[in-house]
Amino acid sequence: MLADLDRPAAVSADPAFRRDVLAGLAMRPQRAIPARWFYDRAGSELFEKITDLPEYYPTRTETALLADHAGAVAGLVGPGRAVVEFGSGSSVKTPHVLRAVAPAAYVPIDISGDFLRDSSALLAADFPALRILPVEADFTQPLRLPAEIAAMPKLGFFPGSTIGNMVAHTAIDLLRAMAETLGEGAMLLIGMDRVKSPDILVPAYDDAAGVTAAFNLNLLHRINRELEGDVPVDAFRHRAIWNDGEARIEMHLETMRDVAFDVCGERFGIAAGETIHTENSHKYGARDARLLLRAGAWTPIEEWTDAEGRFALILAEARTPATAP
Repeated sequence: MLADLDRPAAVSADPAFRRDVLAGLAMRPQRAIPARWFYDRAGSELFEKITDLPEYYPTRTETALLADHAGAVAGLVGPGRAVVEFGSGSSVKTPHVLRAVAPAAYVPIDISGDFLRDSSALLAADFPALRILPVEADFTQPLRLPAEIAAMPKLGFFPGSTIGNMVAHTAIDLLRAMAETLGEGAMLLIGMDRVKSPDILVPAYDDAAGVTAAFNLNLLHRINRELEGDVPVDAFRHRAIWNDGEARIEMHLETMRDVAFDVCGERFGIAAGETIHTENSHKYGARDARLLLRAGAWTPIEEWTDAEGRFALILAEARTPATAP
């Protein structure tokens, strides 16, 4: 059954969105806007289209891993946990987990309220006996879980290698916050993308059909819609770059000519060839991934990868860290 989730009142600009955009457009030497602001309704729908693209291997690879190994995950975590999914999106991978682990409740957390409600309703139809408690929130910020699951053991679910969107110190802070939110003895099932050839990576973020470009450019449309902007979107183009030194794909919006525009009454000028950095997608070697988890207060228990080693699912447990060897 789907618990009640109040619909938002009249649409208004999120103060945090306004703050991040104005600060990011003024930033030097590199303008940057956090990737979490991609996900309004239009952005969320575009991202779901990206996951079906032939170039975009992460979703189908991770989904296959979940289908193949959900039983093994269930054997390790046991029944009766509350499954808490961070950044649930369409929850397309979630049924593999829910069917296997027999949870007591499911808590999807997503920043896009409309998208969250729709996906929660679909899951409620497939799992009518399961208590579903949607939380509309930015999971990168402090949040409170529903009181109904306070006494339940918990399994965090963080698929899609979303952890890769964060630089190392931010990723560690987030993992520690997750451990604190879920509690001692909680488990975390996390997807992490592996380092591989740029010949595979770059097309995954710059597809031939231009869907990822539309997803990136939608951020500018959102600024115009919600922040009284007049950004000339047609003056920007999408760029995806492999930064080998940082082991990450970077997404940028590059100006093709000199532009000037207003956002929230403030004036900005950007010269031709400058970029707005909109997303990172870090890739991890096996040791890197385990070290990141340990730094974030999670102890890896088991790991599953595809035959080509492109992607990893890791199950970890929140344990009090050792103070000595």
